[in-house]
Amino acid sequence: MAAAAKLPSLVNSAITAAKPKFNIFLQYAKVELTPPKLSDIPQIRAGIGKLLSNARSGAWKNLTVKQATLNTLVGMEVVFWFYVGECIGKRHIVGYKV
Repeated sequence: MAAAAKLPSLVNSAITAAKPKFNIFLQYAKVELTPPKLSDIPQIRAGIGKLLSNARSGAWKNLTVKQATLNTLVGMEVVFWFYVGECIGKRHIVGYKV
């Protein structure tokens, strides 16, 4: 009975504590989760060109551990989102219905 009486105050305190973090999440989500605009395409092309030229010249060998780790994590994120999209598209986790 005592736990049921404390439940509304616990819920209110949890909501109060979560609001600032949720607002920060929304700020990042508005920027990071939007699809690219047409004005972003030249930047994307330049980034891909820079990536390819760095791969050819061997500039990737001069990265710091922090930069290499960040690049690896970003690459893994892209792969994971690809697989999530595949699962959504085929509507199954494993295999396609033929």
